[in-house]
Amino acid sequence: MSGRDLAALAVAGLAAMAAPVEIVVAAEYLSIEGAQKALFPQAERYDEVVLALSPAQKQEVASRAGPQPPHRSLRSWKAMQGDALLGYVFVDEVVGKEDFITYAAGIDATGRLGTLEVLAYRESHGGEIRGAAWRHQFDGRQGLERLRVQADIKNIAGATLSCGHVTQGVRWLVALWEVTLRPSAAPAT
Repeated sequence: MSGRDLAALAVAGLAAMAAPVEIVVAAEYLSIEGAQKALFPQAERYDEVVLALSPAQKQEVASRAGPQPPHRSLRSWKAMQGDALLGYVFVDEVVGKEDFITYAAGIDATGRLGTLEVLAYRESHGGEIRGAAWRHQFDGRQGLERLRVQADIKNIAGATLSCGHVTQGVRWLVALWEVTLRPSAAPAT
């Protein structure tokens, strides 16, 4: 190899080392069981609920919830204290910018949300949504009219897609609760 070839190879190597590298941080923060206890600590048990929506129910949920990011999976449980229904725990996954965010939301028997819990965050940016200040914005909200990103739920610079997509996902969960799970005694929103 000539001196010129070695110099070109050295320059190429330095350029490759100087190129920006996107670091993806995938972290699991809370288990499903931990989220259940955080959302309904007084519950004695969590009974899994399988939701099988009719086409009409799917359409109604979509109409109420509005545009949605891609979702990957949804699981739900009844939080029970003896024979009393305390509410529902939902574990959902929505796409952030490029990967999925796993979060849990609790909706009590009256339709009131609890504090959001982030179970897993897999993006390189935007992990600030795990902060208590952002998650607590959901606490006590009831109905879809108070769940709009930037109007009701504040955005975080650098986490715009994560904030928006998780908020849209929570809107979908509230619409799902309203259409399929709301107890007959709960007020309509």
